[in-house]
Amino acid sequence: MIYPFITLDDGAEIVHSEMLSDGRVMVYVEKPDAKDCFHDMTCYLPSYEVESVHGFSREEQDRYMDVIRSGANLIIEFAKNGGFENASGF
Repeated sequence: MIYPFITLDDGAEIVHSEMLSDGRVMVYVEKPDAKDCFHDMTCYLPSYEVESVHGFSREEQDRYMDVIRSGANLIIEFAKNGGFENASGF
């Protein structure tokens, strides 16, 4: 299952998976692009391992990783509990 996390001011969307069987959470960033259709990148928490990047500049990658790092605890918690809407206390 994939859950929404945040849509940024530049149109990029960050979503995450449920907790995977190996204890990781996949985080996916996608941004519409007029020329290439979409730019995207995938990383895994809690290691912050980036698996693939397509179309993003180094500056964009750094920006999105900053957002992911700052929200990692929430993303992991949401992944354990079925996304934001199912997390307790929200």
